[in-house]
Amino acid sequence: MTCYRTMNMQETGRRRHISKGLRKLGRTLLLVFSFSPFVVFTNSCEETIEHTAPAINDRDSVSMMTTYGVNTLISDSGVIKYRIVSEKWDVNTIKNPSRWTFDKGLFLEQFDEKFHIQAYIQADTAYYFDQKKLWELRGRVRVKTNDGIRFSSEELFWDQNRHELYSHRFSRIVSPEREIQGTYFRSDEHFSHYTVSNSKGSFVRGTDGMGTNKGDSILSAPDSVKSMKRSPTSPKKKSPLSE
Repeated sequence: MTCYRTMNMQETGRRRHISKGLRKLGRTLLLVFSFSPFVVFTNSCEETIEHTAPAINDRDSVSMMTTYGVNTLISDSGVIKYRIVSEKWDVNTIKNPSRWTFDKGLFLEQFDEKFHIQAYIQADTAYYFDQKKLWELRGRVRVKTNDGIRFSSEELFWDQNRHELYSHRFSRIVSPEREIQGTYFRSDEHFSHYTVSNSKGSFVRGTDGMGTNKGDSILSAPDSVKSMKRSPTSPKKKSPLSE
């Protein structure tokens, strides 16, 4: 009898323990299922977030055309004016002002109306502002005309609207008659009339710097002192009648 009661008490305790465990499990499952929509919704929102970089608003970096290995002819008003040779030609119409960029060097030939070469132009870097019609040459700038004039500088601007060339850097110009160096240079497109400031140079003797003697008044003027000097008289024999 005692054993039966002990077994009943043990069985009752085991059942209570199982019942308590089932109740805890039920509450746990209830919490899981009650919060599971929120958890799923939260995860679904996190998955829709895309980490993207901000948009590029500066369009100055976008070029309309970039060409490599350029060897082309450029015309103006239907007439071929230039021949361009360059490793890289970049055209950007978005920048203000719009420009052509030759950052790998430029070799340019200029033609006249009869397609004769007037000049050769070379530079390490060149910019052409198409709206202003202005060339900006940088680096080792070299110019040679068909008249034998050679120009060298680290900077040269070519204004096609004013038909003039100018530089604010040290420049050197060599012609068949003279050589001039200076810190400021300005000239027409044909290098026929130019100005050099703070200049120094050398000239051919007997010329005015342009290959003529007209400007040298000292060398071309007559010797007025020599013309006024009386020539010496030679002695004469006395006549017998003078005695």
